[in-house]
Amino acid sequence: MLNRKNKTLTIISLIILALIMLPLVLVVITSFNNQSSISLPITGFTLSWYSNIFQQPDFITGFESSLLVALIASFLALIIGIPAVYALTRYNLQHAAWFQSFFLSPTLIPEIVIGFALYQTAVITFKMPVFISLIIGHFLLCLPYVIRLITASMLMMDSHIEEASWVCGCSPKKAFFLIVLPNIKSSIIAAFMMCFINSFNNIPISLFMNGPSLTMLPPAILNYLQNNYDPTVSAISVVLMVFTALMMFLVEKVIGISNITK
Repeated sequence: MLNRKNKTLTIISLIILALIMLPLVLVVITSFNNQSSISLPITGFTLSWYSNIFQQPDFITGFESSLLVALIASFLALIIGIPAVYALTRYNLQHAAWFQSFFLSPTLIPEIVIGFALYQTAVITFKMPVFISLIIGHFLLCLPYVIRLITASMLMMDSHIEEASWVCGCSPKKAFFLIVLPNIKSSIIAAFMMCFINSFNNIPISLFMNGPSLTMLPPAILNYLQNNYDPTVSAISVVLMVFTALMMFLVEKVIGISNITK
């Protein structure tokens, strides 16, 4: 039986933690190196690479584009995914298992294949704008996270609570907004966070949909790294880590996930 005094489990946990944290620590260290290339050990301290981030137009426009696409795709995934999960878990639909597998199918296809297929179909064949095609691709990327997390939350929720609201005169639509959604609020927030982070950091789909009229941040970083192997890439990596951590901190403080899950 596992317990806090299990030394083997503690050692394994520390090793895994070190494997996760060590690369991140090295990235942080190299971002302050005063040499013109990424190397260890560092020979001096400088913040010039952080200021160089704002001298790269592709980084600025890429950040704005990635932020906008991630927000739109995440909200679309929630708007479509939550009613879909509600229907699959609350109503005795025929072929419900098939629909569940259909919504989760994007996770079974490599993202690079999704990106190429969307580029060929949406952009080349149907002449759709790159931005719309990119939204569709990131929506397909986000939807399985919503389906998985919301499904688990809906199955754990006591359906009698909703039925009691019907008995008290609440309409099904009103009960959905006043009873169901508040009870799965933590899962909705978690799904949005997962969608946003995976969409914002996505490379394969963004790489195929990248172009002169639309620059995404991950491809912009890759393009910069191909021509400049300097600590600017480490610096922007640190900025993105801080941005993600700050966003999660604000969500915790403003919405209070820990209070919801108690």
